Amino acid sequence: MAELTGRKDGYSHGKGGSMHMFSREKNFYGGHGIVGAQVAIGTGLAFANKYRGTDEVGVAYFGEGAAQQGQVYESFNLAALHKLPCIYVIENNRYGMGTSVERSSAAAHNLSEIGAPWKIPGRKVDGMDLFAVHEAAQEAVAYCRAGKGPFLLEMETYRYRGHSMSDPARYRDRSEVEEMRRTRDPIEALHKLLSEKGTSDEEFKEIDVEVKQIVNDAAEFAQNSPEPDLSELWTDILVEA
Repeated sequence: MAELTGRKDGYSHGKGGSMHMFSREKNFYGGHGIVGAQVAIGTGLAFANKYRGTDEVGVAYFGEGAAQQGQVYESFNLAALHKLPCIYVIENNRYGMGTSVERSSAAAHNLSEIGAPWKIPGRKVDGMDLFAVHEAAQEAVAYCRAGKGPFLLEMETYRYRGHSMSDPARYRDRSEVEEMRRTRDPIEALHKLLSEKGTSDEEFKEIDVEVKQIVNDAAEFAQNSPEPDLSELWTDILVEA
């Protein structure tokens, strides 16, 4: 939260914002301002894992829009060539920044197959189903850890709001969004399942209170964190060997 608000105590000291959330401690290497560029970074991290002989698996997330970028296919080639332990996750929410995937991709019918030229196995998954996602992730991780190379997952998901604050999302009908909320929402589906399994309304309320407190604490931490000093403009921009 501090990073999102440009504060000194943020992960990247307030200089990265939402584009460059980064935590080496948690092995989270963030996104990238260039569409699809994080895929090459994720592939490099998977190379490092193999080089060091660990059982860690790199996971590179990108959308169906970024799936058309050249560096994605260059990454596929390198990962397949060296059998890198990397899972490529396509978060297919249908619209990219605003263009329907059917209008932007010749492979729109099945993005899980775009790794086929490099013999990268792929699987199409209901990204709105928690258990389907968990099962597919386990399969992909096991495949990578067995030394077989990369694995591709296409997560069919949906975003209710626009791509950003400046996106009114007029490229789709409101009825489509409402239908998704009503029939496919993953949180509501899990809520219903847990209720059927015996979770009480009181337990749900306790969880809600706990989560809201976590969010409030994060917001307070960010608001109390100072803004970076002007001298920070000159730090972290050059390493002399």
